[in-house]
Amino acid sequence: MARSILITGCSSGIGYDAAHALKQAGWRVFAACRAEADVARLRAEGLESVRLDYEDSKSIEAAATEVLALTGGRLDALFNNGAYAIPGPLEDIPREAMRTIFEANLIGWHDLTNRVIPAMRAQGGGHIVNCSSVLGLVGMKWRGAYVATKFALEGMSDVLRMEMAGTGIKVCLIDPGPIETDFRKNAIRQFEKWVRWENSARADEYRASLLDKLYKGSSKGPQWPASAVTRALVRALNASSPRPRYYVTTPTWSMAILRRILPSRALLWLLARG
Repeated sequence: MARSILITGCSSGIGYDAAHALKQAGWRVFAACRAEADVARLRAEGLESVRLDYEDSKSIEAAATEVLALTGGRLDALFNNGAYAIPGPLEDIPREAMRTIFEANLIGWHDLTNRVIPAMRAQGGGHIVNCSSVLGLVGMKWRGAYVATKFALEGMSDVLRMEMAGTGIKVCLIDPGPIETDFRKNAIRQFEKWVRWENSARADEYRASLLDKLYKGSSKGPQWPASAVTRALVRALNASSPRPRYYVTTPTWSMAILRRILPSRALLWLLARG
């Protein structure tokens, strides 16, 4: 029987690549997307797709119920992946924006994970893989809302890993760095929705540099293809005892090493320089 996996955030980027690659490798893949149009598109491409929006608890419940019904109550793996950023200085991120991004990047993940754990317990095991970020290891300016969710995800995943010991359920993280995705395009949409930069104490700074960084990008190095994350995912899924973290891209490895060897003051100074 083919192993089954539910992957979220499959409309593009990391989730899209992982869904197609694992299907080609013989997995039964359930590719989840927020928009019905993307669900229809993936079904046309030969994938089994369900609608799942981490900000909508009813859609999480419906997706989990549908997938488990289709597999006879089994699920071998869950790859929590869909997330977005709300760029901008923390002082410009309103309360409701912070609440919303935590729903999308953390609380919804927790909800979905808790809905599949009973099935994994009943079958004697499974893999839960959470896609974090280099920004779950270190913080960087103008990304505070996203950083907060990823730091929280790192801690939540570590605790879940400890709590699932002895159940056969393996929990681990993937920490990508710069990956070729629609991440910046989606971040722009969130920025325009939430941030009133014209009223900010930093309005001049936005005009001088921050808007250009957001809309034009601030490329300081190469980006890796989404397949780099898929390779790490495959290693985690095939491991009987997966590592707590799988680092993807040179910047992630560099930040992980610097976090270990540098005093906090020195690390923060280096990060503040960009």
